[in-house]
Amino acid sequence: MNALAATNRNFKLASRLLGLDSKLEKSLLIPFREIKVECTIPKDDGTLASFIGFRVQHDNARGPMKGGIRYHPEVEPDEVNALAQLMTWKTAVAKIPYGGAKGGIGCDPSELSISELERLTRVFTQKIHDLIGIHTDVPAPDMGTGPQTMAWMLDEYSKFHGHSPAVVTGKPIDLGGSLGRDAATGRGVLFATEALLNEHGKSISGQRFVIQGFGNVGSWAAKLINEKGGKIVAVSDVTGAIKNKNGIDISGLLEHTEENRGIKGFDGADSIDSDSVLVDDCDILIPAALGGVINRDNANEIKAKFIIEGANHPTDPEADEILKKKGVVILPDIYANSGGVTVSYFEWVQNIQGFMWEEEKVNKELQNYMTRGFKDLKDMCKTHSCDLRMGAFTLGVNRVARATVIRGWGS
Repeated sequence: MNALAATNRNFKLASRLLGLDSKLEKSLLIPFREIKVECTIPKDDGTLASFIGFRVQHDNARGPMKGGIRYHPEVEPDEVNALAQLMTWKTAVAKIPYGGAKGGIGCDPSELSISELERLTRVFTQKIHDLIGIHTDVPAPDMGTGPQTMAWMLDEYSKFHGHSPAVVTGKPIDLGGSLGRDAATGRGVLFATEALLNEHGKSISGQRFVIQGFGNVGSWAAKLINEKGGKIVAVSDVTGAIKNKNGIDISGLLEHTEENRGIKGFDGADSIDSDSVLVDDCDILIPAALGGVINRDNANEIKAKFIIEGANHPTDPEADEILKKKGVVILPDIYANSGGVTVSYFEWVQNIQGFMWEEEKVNKELQNYMTRGFKDLKDMCKTHSCDLRMGAFTLGVNRVARATVIRGWGS
């Protein structure tokens, strides 16, 4: 089941639990706007290259639409649609005043020079600048993009609309980016894990963790969990996988990945097969890379008691059912990895106010939002006698449905 089908399925299950009528259900599911643009740029060698750019704006009942821009060869409409819809529910679960959007360009950023990426970003921004805006749709970085991409977008947008730092988030600090934004998704994973373990009478200290994916989210989660006394016993990334049952030296691994662009070759742990990392013996598994990695083929072999979804849609619905029968507790992505969009909201607020916060305030506010979000999620689980994933979906869908009806759009 692809990401869009799985997201639609979860939405419909939540809709049924909430008793939404079919007309409202349909209006919540259909995207507000889908944009597809051709982006042609001159390459460094003088030849022309064309790329397809997408932006799906899913819902704006609760506020401006919000979501990342990814540069990846496999960016396609269904995936962008699913991720835009997930952002609608995620921002509602986090209780921040946004709707959902997602975008991207079908390209391989590793095959483009810095100047080619800049030209591509500027052309894409020129094509969509009238459809995004501070109070309309606020892009952010995603896979294959980063602060520099947002700086180019901000600069190009500002040529048309005047200096507008709040039009994108995830910017460099020097252009109005927020302190704490780089670590935000990983720190949110830490706070989400603490909230879940506290519910079960446990703490992070002494728990054994496996982290699949050691990019921004996985590496920050590993660093922060390690500082709280958690033991990281296995880690993987695109270059390979490593294991040390006594606990990996995370500060040493972070230095190694900085120098070698990956975990491969780290001498403080044994090299293992990348596919085996998900089924390694641990207490808590954190998938923090791509979607669909936990599926019917490996779900039965997973030994973790808790799964914290740092990635978007890492668990297939079939795997969900298998793991539920095994008694594995899954903390769903639309809550667990919402730290990034929450601090993006803080950045947007700071830009609009023209008043920047200290990092300590950013982190404290994030902890408040994540802790309150878990309580709200658990309340929905009790109300509807459902698991955490359905608790999160009913929470998010209910908030968007209420805003839609109150605005007079649902009749």
